[in-house]
Amino acid sequence: MLLPLAKLSCPAYQCFHALKIKKDYLPLCATRWSSTSVVPRITTHYTVCPRDKDKRWEGVNMERFAEEADVVIVGAGPAGLSAAIRLKQLATKQEKDIRVCLVEKAAQIGAHTLSGACLDPRGFEELFPDWKEKGAPLNTPVTEDRFGILTEKYRIPVPILPGLPMNNHGNYIVRLGHLVSWMGEQAESLGVEVYPGYAAAEVLFHEDGSVKGVATNDVGIQKDGAPKTTFERGLELHAKVTIFAEGCHGHLAKQLYKKFDLRANCEPQTYGIGLKESIPKLTFPGGLLIGCSPGFMNVPKIKGTHTAMKSGILAAESIFNQLTSENLQSKTTGLHVTEYEDNLKKSWVWKELYTVRNIRPSCHGILGVYGGMIYTGIFYWIFRGMEPWTLKHKGSDSDQLKPAKDCTPIEYPKPDGQISFDLLSSVALSGTNHEHDQPAHLTLKDDSIPVNRNLSIYDGPEQRFCPAGVYEFVPLEQGDGFRLQINAQNCVHCKTCDIKDPSQNINWVVPEGGGGPAYNGM
Repeated sequence: MLLPLAKLSCPAYQCFHALKIKKDYLPLCATRWSSTSVVPRITTHYTVCPRDKDKRWEGVNMERFAEEADVVIVGAGPAGLSAAIRLKQLATKQEKDIRVCLVEKAAQIGAHTLSGACLDPRGFEELFPDWKEKGAPLNTPVTEDRFGILTEKYRIPVPILPGLPMNNHGNYIVRLGHLVSWMGEQAESLGVEVYPGYAAAEVLFHEDGSVKGVATNDVGIQKDGAPKTTFERGLELHAKVTIFAEGCHGHLAKQLYKKFDLRANCEPQTYGIGLKESIPKLTFPGGLLIGCSPGFMNVPKIKGTHTAMKSGILAAESIFNQLTSENLQSKTTGLHVTEYEDNLKKSWVWKELYTVRNIRPSCHGILGVYGGMIYTGIFYWIFRGMEPWTLKHKGSDSDQLKPAKDCTPIEYPKPDGQISFDLLSSVALSGTNHEHDQPAHLTLKDDSIPVNRNLSIYDGPEQRFCPAGVYEFVPLEQGDGFRLQINAQNCVHCKTCDIKDPSQNINWVVPEGGGGPAYNGM
């Protein structure tokens, strides 16, 4: 399972030209980088090593085949599928011809969906009022709730009072991968064009700056960045509106945040809170964000599938109204569907998230999670989140890591094979697989930072925050010291590295389509 990647190389001038190194990070060897091998080459991906500066790509046909659609959706999770299904439901009801294309990086719909979810069916029932007759895989209703605090030896029970968000009465325990797969079948039966194994790698723009669509990833590229004889250019999908439902911290969302300054009114976000200071602007010319891409998770409820589905439904309804309007006027080539954000703020999604907006940041006080529980008991249970203030976050996750010298190493017990398991056995269960002879999709903005900064200051957190053993610091083949080895074929696409890297040097991009985990309905 664990196949170490060989030390990679690409023309030094090519990589160095593309790097934008912060002054504080500039390694001592940087001035000699173009003529020495002091810094081992790791990243050869075209996002860092541009092909137009590599002579090996001269003469290669870079033209893409293009398809035109009304709506393109990126990501076949609960949100993306809900949007696709609702669009075709409306089109069928009103006898309109709307072409909807949905691309998904997994080889099969649901293969990248990992959640033994406790599903609030509210959004799903809006999409499929007759889901029982259709045979949707919601087979296990919740019959009992237990909530407790686990210590080293004991479990301290905590009562779940009526009305608290942790109450699961009326919810269902599901394998979310199975539910997503079922939704994929419903989408296809309605006429949605579903393309699994197509990884959207790039956002395309019109000359006026509005979103034109997306391009899928190329295939047939060697580890060192050179083309193979089997090289094939990706597909372009153009649309009047592109819906981005690719998941939190998606690489396409990053492009959009920067292009349209979507985080202009947000404070730095810690993972999994949703509202006001954390949710970005949701619409922009030619596209919009739904589901986990902007982040609609209800933290104390530990649920986000129902809100993701509802955001997809609202997006579809807003887009359909514009596409079918007889008085449609657009200032840009790509439609700007501002109605979606307005409708979301009027919906139960916004009301639900507003009431819990302070629960996650309340855990940042001196009492930690216990303080958060006390706050929840008082201000949510009694006042239902109507307190006239909004608490702030401490900052982004990547800023919370302390230097190694300020920390005590944690001694973890060895896995017992019963309730705890070794890392590689767990990775094997995910079924993850990538074509090993391709550039690592875990790209580094600067190949020197992992050793010169992360290892020296933080003791190499890459080798601990990754759940799949992708990152290893191994001894140099010659001389003293270490280098970072990236076992990209083990990646389970959680994107923790992109979020938690204290130097924000790791940029997760999509691998060749079809690669990644193969969860069996987990």
